[in-house]
Amino acid sequence: MARTKTRRLPATLGELRRSRYSEECLENRTVKDELRTNLIRKLKARETLFPGIVGYEETVIPQIVNAILSRHNFVLLGLRGQAKTRILRQLTGLLDEALPCVAGCEIRDNPYRPICRRCRDLIAEHGDETPIAWLRPEERYVEKLATPDVTIADMIGDVDPIKAARSGHDLASELTIHYGLLPRANRGIFAINELPDLAGKIQVGLFNIMQEGDIQIKGYPVRLPLDLVLVFTANPEDYTARGKIITPLKDRIGSEIRTHYPLTLDHGIAITRQEAWTERDSGLGVHVPDYVRRVVEQIAFAARDDKKIDHRSGVSQRLPITVLENVVSNAERRALAAGEKAAVPRVSDVYAAIPALTGKLELEYEGELQGGEKIARQLIRTAVGRVFQEYFDGRDLSAVVQWFELGGNVRIEETDPAPVVLEKLKAIQGLEQAAGALGVSSEDPPAVRASAAEFVLEGLYARRRISRSEELGFIAGEKPRAPRRPTPGPLPGPLDPVN
Repeated sequence: MARTKTRRLPATLGELRRSRYSEECLENRTVKDELRTNLIRKLKARETLFPGIVGYEETVIPQIVNAILSRHNFVLLGLRGQAKTRILRQLTGLLDEALPCVAGCEIRDNPYRPICRRCRDLIAEHGDETPIAWLRPEERYVEKLATPDVTIADMIGDVDPIKAARSGHDLASELTIHYGLLPRANRGIFAINELPDLAGKIQVGLFNIMQEGDIQIKGYPVRLPLDLVLVFTANPEDYTARGKIITPLKDRIGSEIRTHYPLTLDHGIAITRQEAWTERDSGLGVHVPDYVRRVVEQIAFAARDDKKIDHRSGVSQRLPITVLENVVSNAERRALAAGEKAAVPRVSDVYAAIPALTGKLELEYEGELQGGEKIARQLIRTAVGRVFQEYFDGRDLSAVVQWFELGGNVRIEETDPAPVVLEKLKAIQGLEQAAGALGVSSEDPPAVRASAAEFVLEGLYARRRISRSEELGFIAGEKPRAPRRPTPGPLPGPLDPVN
């Protein structure tokens, strides 16, 4: 049904019957039909289906569209930090703006087709005067994180003896039921995150709803044909290796859709730019250079390729987001301490953001031996080297390298204000010209120039053209040594054995 623009919505069953919400439309249409109808309308209008989801336009989203058009329950299968939950929450954009239900009903009963005893009795008593309430899309989305301690009563419901005693009803009466999450999600979307962590007996209750469309509570003859769309998320390691999704439930999930990390660096940068909190209220002008953004994003790409990091666990897209936020914070701290007007991150700020990086990495045995911080530093150096190659491939930086080879050295502290950095670097021949490859000129603010100049030095260090020591900072790189020739021994005598 198309989204309504009616200002005043019907308040009673009689008004509802006389309105545009026809009995035939609401009685025979399921939530899956509703999603399909609104999806078709959006597709015809060429509207954006999942705002803010970047990099899935040609892979994941078409599969989700197919699942909804097929009226399937589906599972999003992917590693952590791949926007699975965010996608599920955006399914509410395919629901009607308002949906009528019987007022006060715990399971949001359809006024034209009530399934609970309370609503049937209420309509029989009040007829057209039965009060009607309206549900917004966000009220029709119920989400549950699966944990081993979830019980069948939490999901399906249970008989409430206190309610039975107070109302004087028999325990077998529907009026004594305390409904669980699934019935309360009736006529909406029910999402379960990390499905494999749900106990097997709870999963049995789910596939009965998916196949038969009803629930049974405590063995009593109470059946509630629920109208639901069931969607799930799962980790591939749990889904396959640990095997915690029971086979009958997997068989009843219509579509299995695999998500993935950003396929290109530009997609990752777009996601991080969208999600990271970099617009600060400290009174400083925050400017994040593009090469710093690329370095931060390359850290995640390098980590996903590194054999010392557990690929089964994955490297979440939250890594570059939190790292960039910490990078900006370190630049912000330096600018505030120095009394500068702008906070411009440098590569040294990326190293300062290691605490936001190490917690996101699950290391293999070899990585554990080296330690998380050392692995993080290696990843940053690799990322800087890759980005440096993008900007300076084919450019002649021999003048800068030669300055160090002639005995020059420079030490830059992360807390050094921009003017101090520029003063230290002004003697390095060719460095200012090299920064021009980054789009920086002498007319730019000192903080921007200092960041660019430091990136050039960090890039040369990452590419092993210069070195760095704790005492002296950046210094000349070690020249490769010729292989040492073995010292000749005495010639063997006529009786000596020859090996």
